[in-house]
Amino acid sequence: MFAVVVLCLFWMVAGLLGASREKRLVTILTAVVTIVALHLILPETHGFRLATGGSAAPWLLLLGGAGLVALYRVGLGRMRKLAGAKAQAAAPKAGSSNTFSDIELERYARHIVLREIGGVGQKRLKMARILVIGAGGLGAPVLQYLAAAGVGTIGVIDDDTVENSNLQRQVIHTEDRIGMPKVHSASQVLLAQNPHITVLPYHRRFAADIAEKLVSDFDIVIDGCDNFETRYLVNETCARLGKPLVSGALSQWEGQVTVFDPKNGTPCYQCIFPQEPASGLAPSCAEAGVFASLPGVIGSMMAGEAMKLAMKTTPPLLGEMFIYDALYGETRKIKIKASQTCPICNDLTSSF
Repeated sequence: MFAVVVLCLFWMVAGLLGASREKRLVTILTAVVTIVALHLILPETHGFRLATGGSAAPWLLLLGGAGLVALYRVGLGRMRKLAGAKAQAAAPKAGSSNTFSDIELERYARHIVLREIGGVGQKRLKMARILVIGAGGLGAPVLQYLAAAGVGTIGVIDDDTVENSNLQRQVIHTEDRIGMPKVHSASQVLLAQNPHITVLPYHRRFAADIAEKLVSDFDIVIDGCDNFETRYLVNETCARLGKPLVSGALSQWEGQVTVFDPKNGTPCYQCIFPQEPASGLAPSCAEAGVFASLPGVIGSMMAGEAMKLAMKTTPPLLGEMFIYDALYGETRKIKIKASQTCPICNDLTSSF
């Protein structure tokens, strides 16, 4: 039919001229509807009807066929969207699945071949949720090694921003991120290092109004803060909720690390340090200074203790404190015991 040939030619020429598919379809549909309407209005002997087939029936069939095709395409599109939405909902999020992709298996191969870790230990790391208090000197190596090792969900809370004086030891931050919140600076590095994990940054101070709610959402807490007020609050919150607490501290050339877990018979932080030292006896890093690589040594050990807790395959530093002297290259380990007069542990005895 001549009219059909004209419409086909219009489709091709309009396409070559850059007309969109939608505009061409609307134009052709309008033309066909007009032809059908004129067939229904004009007498049978009219020249227009004779030139366009003499009857409206072929055009109605064409419209019906086009309608069926359109309905089919719409239905198919909706089914695809529905299937895609279901697949997306079912797809595991980073750090939440207990299965490994081929990329992850290759990435963690050196862990998995270790007899003490294996696939079971690595899977427990992937499912672990660890909260890090502080994204500074201790937090930097802690966060980097947790991410590299494949800890599935890492929370980090800190209200500070990156400063130039941090860069001597806080290796997770860089000069171009001076002024950026430390938690966001750290989050960028961790996700660049390992996109298969989830990082939850909290740019605020760890305070009493959020302590219990925040800690309850994690399995293990790592304390890398730099003030005693926060240390005592972290300790009390973890003890009350029965969460193991990996604690580290620095002073000039010396650092220490231990695991507090009163629920499993260890002392808590307040057992060992009953009260905050007098002013001047425990100066901050800003006041007394700190050897650049010392946070890396202690922070790496803290990350290791947290991973051992998560894997449940190797013994962590429970009831022991490791002390490292970077000036003389000496280490020692001492036993620590719960205090009979500790207000935190005594209040919790009946709960465990």
